Amino acid sequence: MKTNRRKFVTTTIAGTLGAAMPLSSCGRSVPESGSEISGTDYSKLDAILKQPVFKRELFSSPVIIESLELLRYGNSFLCRVRSKDGAEGISVGHSGQLRTQYPVFTNLLQPFFINKDARDLDLLLEKVYIYKLNFRLSGMALGVPLATIEFAILDMMGRIAGKPIGQLIGDIHNPEVAVYQATEYRERPVAESMELIIRDVEEYHAKALKIKVGGLMFMTDDINAVGPSGRTEEIIPLVRKTFGDKMVLYADSNGFYSVNEAIRVGKLLEEYRFEFFEEPVPFDWYEETRKVADALSIPVAGGEQEYSLHGFRWLIANNGLQIVQPDCFYFGGMIRAMKVALMANAYGISCTPHMTGGDLGFLYMMHFVSALPNALPYHEFKGFKTGVIYDCMTSPLKSENGVVKVPTGPGSGVKIDPEFIRKHEVVKG
Repeated sequence: MKTNRRKFVTTTIAGTLGAAMPLSSCGRSVPESGSEISGTDYSKLDAILKQPVFKRELFSSPVIIESLELLRYGNSFLCRVRSKDGAEGISVGHSGQLRTQYPVFTNLLQPFFINKDARDLDLLLEKVYIYKLNFRLSGMALGVPLATIEFAILDMMGRIAGKPIGQLIGDIHNPEVAVYQATEYRERPVAESMELIIRDVEEYHAKALKIKVGGLMFMTDDINAVGPSGRTEEIIPLVRKTFGDKMVLYADSNGFYSVNEAIRVGKLLEEYRFEFFEEPVPFDWYEETRKVADALSIPVAGGEQEYSLHGFRWLIANNGLQIVQPDCFYFGGMIRAMKVALMANAYGISCTPHMTGGDLGFLYMMHFVSALPNALPYHEFKGFKTGVIYDCMTSPLKSENGVVKVPTGPGSGVKIDPEFIRKHEVVKG
């Protein structure tokens, strides 16, 4: 890593359990000869991938999954898991995705988990990719339904053990999460955008902010275009002037630029002291991402769209990213995302998860961040707006001066209102 890039503290990673089969992009074993093929030394990362994340040692007896249900009420989705001993866990699914992806849950994932021991969660998350050739469904199509199942199982196991989710997948490093306000508005004029950005920051008292630069890939016919009418060049200095030197600023182009344009915009971000540049080029342009990173001093971040452990492995080992951003929903759950974070940690790279909006995405983001040994100071936040009715006894789940307390109750730490649950019906196909 170049000396002028931002560095992060590396901590020792110790596996507490026996080695499980290593994971690759679709759950299969990492080839022993991987380092020899590429010329890059992946041995440190492969050792991490062999270590389980889930703390199986907390459970002395089998926890056999008796039922796993997807419940629906309009566009609201819940997952309910029950063990043969009567334990129960529940999660809130990603409504924006599950309304089209629920057949993957019911047909390709649900049957696999029945009668399995939930203590083997690491291995189950690997083997489900092979079941019915699920690995052919890359990305969110498989990741979101799988994450919904994993969150429910983690909730159940946390309630059995009397521990929050973070303590099932690591140690608690961050009992509170400082948020950065993620804003959109790239399609609006600069003046209107600024009004909305100021409103959002003030509502949650955020001390950090992320803006959009460039356009979305589907908003332009030419991926090499500079952006909508010079908007990027106008808003970057204006945001710094508006919020002052104390505000931590990030920028996200959602893969809009070519390499040369990304470097040009990156240097402008450096001039105005932004602290990371997210997805400067399309997410699966690995070599191009590294070229941008090599040309800039601002850290390059990415991972929201990445669906492959093997892809993250390459980006980390080859210095393509200086900040990794797995999305716990899109990537198939917290355990797979934690493997990415631990690989990054071994290389002194920080992690801040991408947070999908709506439902209870903010809750699952916070539990994941609570266990990160290499967390950034601020994490993505899109508000507490949700249609889910719930209670939380151990946290107000409010942003107080830009900081949110992570729930410490067992499992997810929240109780979904029983009347709200009863409105939902079991999805059968």
